[in-house]
Amino acid sequence: MSKVFEIVTQRIIAMLEKGVIPWRRPWKGVAPQNLITRKPYRGINAFILGFSGGSYFLTFNQAKALGAHVKKGAQGLPVVFWKFSEHSKQQQDDENAESSNNHPAPILRYYTVFRIEDIEGIPQNKLPEILNAPPVEPIAQAEKIVEQMTQRPIIHYEGDRAFYRPSTDSVTVPVKELFGKVEEFYSTLFHELTHSTGHPSRLARKSLEAYAPFGSADYSREELVAEMGAGFLCASCGIDNSTLENSTSYIDHWMKALKADPRAVIVAAGQAQKAADFILGENPAEASGQDD
Repeated sequence: MSKVFEIVTQRIIAMLEKGVIPWRRPWKGVAPQNLITRKPYRGINAFILGFSGGSYFLTFNQAKALGAHVKKGAQGLPVVFWKFSEHSKQQQDDENAESSNNHPAPILRYYTVFRIEDIEGIPQNKLPEILNAPPVEPIAQAEKIVEQMTQRPIIHYEGDRAFYRPSTDSVTVPVKELFGKVEEFYSTLFHELTHSTGHPSRLARKSLEAYAPFGSADYSREELVAEMGAGFLCASCGIDNSTLENSTSYIDHWMKALKADPRAVIVAAGQAQKAADFILGENPAEASGQDD
């Protein structure tokens, strides 16, 4: 098992052990991004950096190039990326990264970044400006995301359960009034819409297509994708979903799943990012990479 998978998974498990669920409100305010390129970190990197208390990051060499230096004792954070063989011409992704019978598989690697709060001597003109951008209404933005989703499944607002049914390509969620908070309604809807992106007509995600009884490995993988996808979507419109159920049994379930499969959290985060991109109408090929 790759050391990188273990490093990242142990960080996520450590958060869960403290009662912190990384995919519940991945970040507050500005999405974590590289100070030089201003490209947001994506996939699992967004979750790891999002709970560090910082929004902007630099590598050791980037700080040095600016004439700055990392404070003594500062703790860096890992940023993971897939390194492809120079002989491989296939553009593989996180979902099929394990393999390919005809092409070499990419290898997971990582480098270290530091919060700019842990770096001294950054030139003033390189520091982020505080922008007076007009405030965004989270609920209106959430509704816009739902309305503008292309290839949207049928949505039924009824009953007292939320679920996605692949056979009819339909999402069912209770009406808003049955939720304690409207934020919970949209977080639940985003969860089910993320499931729907796995349909063969969309992203054809294997964890959705496979028969997955409750408690099975495929079930856990697909649920993790949906949870993370909802987290990305809530963050994109400013909805705080950190107040949703964070029960001990819920956290224990995820710790067991991640300990059983150290690859699960990284692969699921990559698939969740693709799902969120699809729902938001963003082209993953044009979106910022993770390895800035």
